[in-house]
Amino acid sequence: MQGGLHVGVSAQIALRDRLETIAHNLANVSTPGFRAEQAKFDAAVARIGAQPSVAFVEAKQPYLSRESGGTIKTDSPLDVALQGDAFMALETPQGQIYTRDGRLFITPTGALVSVNGHAVLDAGGAPLQLDPNGPAPSIARDGMIAQGGRRIGAIGLFAIDPAANLTRADNSGVSPDRPATAVLDFTRNGVLQGHLENANVSGVAEMARLIAVQRAFESVVAAQGQSEQSFVDAIKTLGGAGG
Repeated sequence: MQGGLHVGVSAQIALRDRLETIAHNLANVSTPGFRAEQAKFDAAVARIGAQPSVAFVEAKQPYLSRESGGTIKTDSPLDVALQGDAFMALETPQGQIYTRDGRLFITPTGALVSVNGHAVLDAGGAPLQLDPNGPAPSIARDGMIAQGGRRIGAIGLFAIDPAANLTRADNSGVSPDRPATAVLDFTRNGVLQGHLENANVSGVAEMARLIAVQRAFESVVAAQGQSEQSFVDAIKTLGGAGG
């Protein structure tokens, strides 16, 4: 009987983690380039001898979805949407990270930076420098930046190994546990100027998941109540028999 209570607790912990990921996704549904977070769960089966007895829910490390979000046209020359499975590289105080948040700015000194002020890097990992007093830049599909017909440099595009584990970083970014490699094929990957990529979060789908989690939580609580009552009834019965 106590096993049922333990199973219920493990389910509540798993549902709590799922609720946190849903809340985080919903809070960033309008954040350009945001990667949705998903929770993974496994069943850990306790055995008595050769037979499985109780299945617990075991929460695993959440993962970040790499699906692309939809794009929106802004017509701003410093807004870029990345196509394909490529990322831009940013230099941050915590090291190099990768993002698809294409809201870019030029500082008074000419540095090309992200919305959070991190330097945008080229394919070699060097910061990009523009003319702050020059005309609006044009950005080609391969990331090449030109001002007044003069080439300035190119936004580096990077591919992250599909097997890499991603952890969340600043600026809607990710930090992989494997080195990213510069993109050389711009047939499937590229830069689209004057557009931004939306978060790859579906508000409607997340709300549906939220309702499902709430109902599952209510079911677990009800099951726990029944298990507790059975435990109490068993104690009363045993107590009466001993008397």
